[in-house]
Amino acid sequence: MQDSDLADEFKWTAEAKAKLKSIPFFVRSSARQRIEQLARQTGSDVVTVEIVEQARVEFGQ
Repeated sequence: MQDSDLADEFKWTAEAKAKLKSIPFFVRSSARQRIEQLARQTGSDVVTVEIVEQARVEFGQ
């Protein structure tokens, strides 16, 4: 996954990108959307590894 694949609305930390890349490719797009939705709900414009982990817990992954 290239940086250009990530939505321009959010900046992603290197650690968060690494976590996203560890998600199987066939669900990665859906997971990215859910992670960004959670970031939006928390009012963050930066996706951090903590948000990725929070999404994993909240979405039962």
